[in-house]
Amino acid sequence: MKHKFILIISLSMLMLTLSIVTSAQVNRPYHDGSVWTIGVISIKPGMDTAYKNYLATEWKKQQEALKKEGIILSYMVIQTEAHSATDWNVLLLTEYKDLATLEANQAKADNLAQTVVGNDEKQMQGYRDRLLIREVLGNRLARQIILEPKR
Repeated sequence: MKHKFILIISLSMLMLTLSIVTSAQVNRPYHDGSVWTIGVISIKPGMDTAYKNYLATEWKKQQEALKKEGIILSYMVIQTEAHSATDWNVLLLTEYKDLATLEANQAKADNLAQTVVGNDEKQMQGYRDRLLIREVLGNRLARQIILEPKR
């Protein structure tokens, strides 16, 4: 009877070990990629040129500084037509290596903005000025999914 009990315990331990090894070897056909911040913008009627001028100068200057410092990987602007008066027509995308990098570099990015854009008062004035030409409808944080196994 004692031998049967030891055998059952041993088999149970073996099954548990095999299930742990098997679950550790799961090979999914995808993996997490970079993290993106997405600004959802509605340019006010007649203000396309004014907002694109801002993007091509001040916004781009700040993005390039972040990229040069290694805080971001890339950035882009995507424009489409709005489907209603309350719909977005521009997405501002900024790519980070991962969520940890985004969070770890927040203070560094804030300091860089002080250098590139100006102090808090100047930055707030820029926000107020841009209210005349665009509306921020929201911001999203998204993760890219790479459709191949992690290497």
